[in-house]
This record gives sequence, C-alpha cells and structure tokens, in this order.
Amino acid sequence: MRLLVTAISIAMSGTVHAAGITGNSIEEITVLGANNALTGDPQTATEGLVFGAQLQQRPISRHAELLELVPGLIATQHSGEGKGNQYFLRGFNLDHGTDLALKVDGLPVNMPSHAHGQGYADLNFLIPEMVEILMYRKGPYYAEIGDFGTAGSSEFHYADVLEQGNITLTAGENDYRRLFAGQSFAAFGGDLTFAGAVTDYNGPWILDQDLDKKNALVKYQQVSGDTAWSLTSMGYDNTWDATDQIPLRAVERGALNRFGNVDSSDGGKTHRRSLSFDWGQERGDSRLSIDGYVMDYGLDLFSNFTYFLEDPVRGDQFEQAEDRTVFGINAAWEQELGFDQVPSSLTLGLQNRTDDINLGLYKTQQRIRHTITREDDVQQSLSSVYAALEQDWSDSLRSVTSLRVDRYTTDVDAGLPINGGKGSDTLASPKLNLIYSPTSNTEYFFSAGQGFHSNDARGTTIRIDPVSGDPADSVDLLAKARSVEIGMRSSAIANTQIAVSMFSMKLDSELLYVGDAGTTEALGESRRRGIEIGAIYAPTEWLLVDADMTFTKARLTGVGADDRIPNSVDRTVSLGLIVNNLGNWSGGLRVRYLGEAPLIEDNSVRSDATFLLNAQTTYQINPDWSVAVELLNLLDSDDNDITYFYESQLAGEAQPQEDIHFHPAEPRSVRLTLQARF
Repeated sequence: MRLLVTAISIAMSGTVHAAGITGNSIEEITVLGANNALTGDPQTATEGLVFGAQLQQRPISRHAELLELVPGLIATQHSGEGKGNQYFLRGFNLDHGTDLALKVDGLPVNMPSHAHGQGYADLNFLIPEMVEILMYRKGPYYAEIGDFGTAGSSEFHYADVLEQGNITLTAGENDYRRLFAGQSFAAFGGDLTFAGAVTDYNGPWILDQDLDKKNALVKYQQVSGDTAWSLTSMGYDNTWDATDQIPLRAVERGALNRFGNVDSSDGGKTHRRSLSFDWGQERGDSRLSIDGYVMDYGLDLFSNFTYFLEDPVRGDQFEQAEDRTVFGINAAWEQELGFDQVPSSLTLGLQNRTDDINLGLYKTQQRIRHTITREDDVQQSLSSVYAALEQDWSDSLRSVTSLRVDRYTTDVDAGLPINGGKGSDTLASPKLNLIYSPTSNTEYFFSAGQGFHSNDARGTTIRIDPVSGDPADSVDLLAKARSVEIGMRSSAIANTQIAVSMFSMKLDSELLYVGDAGTTEALGESRRRGIEIGAIYAPTEWLLVDADMTFTKARLTGVGADDRIPNSVDRTVSLGLIVNNLGNWSGGLRVRYLGEAPLIEDNSVRSDATFLLNAQTTYQINPDWSVAVELLNLLDSDDNDITYFYESQLAGEAQPQEDIHFHPAEPRSVRLTLQARF
C-alpha cells in the first residue's frame, strides 16, 4: 500500500498522470496496475506524472537528467559534477534554477540569495533508485507553486517502502564507480527504510575530477486507517575538482586539449542534511496535509571563467561560499462543497520558508583567499496563502480559479554597512484554468496566470558596487511573470496519446543580482512564445515510444534590433523507446536534441546544436539477479554540453579577447551494473 499521505499530497497538488499526457486512460498504457486513487483531473495540457519503467529504464549520465523526462526540459553541465546543473525550458536559460521550482520528496531544492546564483538548484543529492514518481507542471497556473515556478516546476517523490531490498554496483570507463544499497523493514507498527549510495568518478578530463559523493536516507512511515505520517532524514556530501568551460581559441591553436582546463585548482565541496515530516488525513469529503522540514546546507565553490582578465598576476579565480539553515512548514486543506447544481471543491493552503544565510565572495589564487569582495549575513522569509476553487459546470466544462498571495521579508547585514538593510514585498497572483471535454478522450485547455521569482536579497539593498566602488541600483525583490496558454490532449487514436500546447509569457523589466561579480545587471522586458507537441504510443504491453518537440521564440522588448536573449534555445527534440519485461529483457533508447541559441544580443554569434544518443539494456538472470549495460553518448558525438560568449584573457595574451567558451559533452562511455535483490 502506498503511503496515504503521499497520495493526499499529490491529489491536492493537482493532477496525476503519466508521461505528459494526462487522464485516467493513461494507466492502461504506461503503468500496469497503477493505484487508481492517485488519478486526478488535469488543469493544463502541459502537466504530467512519470513513473514505472520510464524511470527505471532511463539511460542517464547524471542524476539530474531524470528531469529530461519533462518534455522540452534539458539538464546539462558546464563544470564539475558536484555543482548544480544548468537547465533549459521554454526558451529560458534557467542558469541553475532561476525559473524552475524543484522539490525532492517535499523538500525545496532551489536556494534564494545563493552564493553562486539566485534559485540555485543542486540535484546531486537525488537517489534515483528511490524515485517512484516524477510530477511536473509548466507555467505559473497553479496556486500551490510560488517562488521560481514561472517556467515550470517538478517534484521527485521517493518510494515510501522498498518492495525488495537491493544492492546495486556500477562500474564504468574513466574510473566510474557507484554502490547503492537499500532495504525496508517492518518496525514499530510501520515501515523503516534505509538507503545510501557512494559514487567516485574521474571523468574524461585531463584533470581528474576526483568526485567523492555520498548520499544517505532514513525514512519511517506509518499508516493507521485514514491517517498516515512519515519522518525522513537525508544526508549528502560531495567534493570535486572541476574542469570549467574553456576558450575555443586555445583549442583551435592546439594550446589546450578539448578536455583540458585553464585553472586546475577550480572545484569545490558541498553538503546538504535535512529532517522532514509529512502528515496526512482523509475523512469523507475532506483532506488535510501538513509537512515541515529543517535543512543544513553549505557550499564552497572555486571558479575562474576569465583567467587573467582582471588580475594578470594572480589570476581571476574567485570563491563563492555559504552556509545556511532553512526552516519550512506547509499545510493544505481540501473540502468537497455540497453544491447540487455545480459540484465544487475548495483548497486552502498556508506556506512558510525561512532562510538564515552566511555568504561570502572572495578573490582567490589556488583556492587561497587574498581579497574580500563582500561578506553578508542574510535572513529572509517567504509566507504565502492561497485558495483554489474547482467547479464542474457540466459534464464537459470545468474550471479552476485561484489566488495566491506571497509576502517576502529580508534583512541583510552587509560587511559594507551601506549595502545592508531590510526589505519587503507583497504580491497577489490570480490564476484561471478552463477545461473543456467534448468527448471522453479529448480535452481542451485555457490557462492564464501570474507568477514570480524572487531576486537576491543582497540586490534589494545594494548601494555601492563592492568591486568598483561606483553607485549601484537596487532591485525589486519580486519579479512578476504573466503567462497565457492554450492546449489540447487526446487519446482518440488507439494506444496513442497526443498533447499540443501554445504559450506566451511576459516578464517585467528587472535587475538581477550577479553572484559572480557581487553587483547587479540590468535587463529589459522580455517575451516568450512557444509551441510544444508530445506523443506517446504503446502498441503492446512491453513497448512504449514517446516523442516531444518544442519551438520557442524569446526576445527582449523595447531594446531595438539587438533583442536576442543569450542562451535562449529555440527548439528541443526528444525521442524515447522503452522495452519492459520482454521475456528476460528490458531496455531504453533516448535521443536528445538541444537546438542552436544566440550567444549575444545581436545574434551575430550562435551556439551549435547538440545531439546525444544514450542506450541501456537489462537482462534479468533470475528473480534476484540482473545485469545492465549503459552506453552513454552512443554515437561518440563531439558536441558541447553548453556554450557561452564573453571576454577573457589567457596567460601570455596581450589583451582581452571575446570568444566562445564551451564545455564538451563527455565522449562515449560504457557502464556495467549488477543488481542483487533480497
């Protein structure tokens, strides 16, 4: 039996469905024996739930690539694998999470006022073997989604109980080694689960990555009638040496290997530890859920992107350091309303998150500090209330009307007192979803809503640029996004589901705090328009094929001809094939295409597209033993994971040069996995 509180939280957070095409019929295609209690009614055509074989048979090189099951979402990397990934969605270069709200088992991943960048979302603490469900949504149309959820949101739900204990050992090229172990026990009237993983990896880089990652989880859950609760503890530690992006000019003239580095002392260490609880109760026509958490997080990151541009003697390496404690609590209550003519349900929610952060930005050489750029203590709190009313006007017409109100408060104690102070902002965000179902297998959607992402608290109080000493403009604490979307999904064709959507999103003019420099950068208004197409075809119980394409036009507005948004990808394509339990064989094949993007506002420099093919096959030796082979970058593509265009200066160069800087995709590699179940 699934933990009831998980079912309640998913049901109250919206819709449960599979692989991007929503609705009860999805179960028959993608998940055999799925729990009917988890199905629900979608609000848009671009929300989905992924589980079953689509998670287990996904060939991935990095854990965050599980997010690529979200149509149109790309997770890549420009540095060492202890650093948060770069995300792309709906024409956004989301950096490390600025407009993508992420959660793992109820815990927020995004970090506001982060040392490296606003909304930084590091998923390296994720344990893929524990993931049971991936739920995703796009756009700011959901009352319970707040900060950073403008482009979309995703949440990984861990299994409450492991059906079998297992030990998994993986070994691969470039010194890849990983060991996972997990087991559940009946204890104290409930279930107690232990899981952990250790990963070492050097990678294909000239400089060994020396990745040393440790993950651990302990979870206790108990179900008693209509009430369930759980208590979860997680731990994560990681250290690594990084090969950051490198200048193309040095590679072209033979001075630098494609997998080489400029500053061999780049890298870092990070940790994340948490304790969380989850409680839920369902009685008759009402549901109540409460969850809370406390987290301890830290990062010490050393980077050098411009080499010797600012300091020809000691170099431009800098350190971004932080330690933070996070407290949070959420409560939601849903009540069916007894209206005879218009069946309705009302959801009311309360949310609070408080961060206590110590931040530092330093100039360094070989990881040794020599100059303080700025040091700050930041306390900030986000308190939110929301209400959502769902009404069934007829058998074919349904609406969800909601309002969310967020109150942000900040207190910055800056090393340079003039840059400190207190700030606050309040934002009310209305949302509307209309759903029309002319037949039992086709639905049409209209959505409109307002969302937001917060800006770094230090940017709201800044007065003096800590580097130049010049006056600096402060920023608004909350930056609004307004979006409209229409969509359709249909399963009218046998064994097939299709979803199509079109969206338009406008972001207000805003100033963004730049963590790399300790100052702010002005950006104008922007607008994005896009089309997304997705399909799933399941001709048999053992075969599933899915495909999606996205096309996006992203532009700055009011700036004239130079209106391109750097690194805003205009198209993505994903194609997947999953074979599940064909005799003793299972497997997956995944194609991922990341389109070209402008690297500068006048579009004179563009990145090349990236095409990668990954494959996996698993053989079940007997009920207790299986062996799997992963082929990553099967075609040995020499494309790049990510590309930038900016000014840098290498040692020996007389002056700075504007150039393409890139981080290559890892070459073809093979990994072998042996799993024992008990």
